[in-house]
Amino acid sequence: MWIIFGVLTVAATLFNLYTFMVGKDFKLPMAIALSLTALTVCADYSYLSVWVEAEDWGALADVIPGMGRAWWVLTSISILLNLLPIFLERSRKRV
Repeated sequence: MWIIFGVLTVAATLFNLYTFMVGKDFKLPMAIALSLTALTVCADYSYLSVWVEAEDWGALADVIPGMGRAWWVLTSISILLNLLPIFLERSRKRV
């Protein structure tokens, strides 16, 4: 499920940037993209909780260190890309 949310997050982020580039209101696509980012992280957390319930410590030890860093990086990139239109819009208004 987290893969589906992840793909939808990328698509929503690209749509957010597209709507900004063509001059349309980008706030709803931005909210959708950020919401999908949160749902992606929650879905992955739920997926990993199944391994905890099954006490599959080997799988957790293999996956958690890399996934933890990956989620931090990808979530940060998603937030920055989705907020980019706000900062660009403000800089356009100042000029």
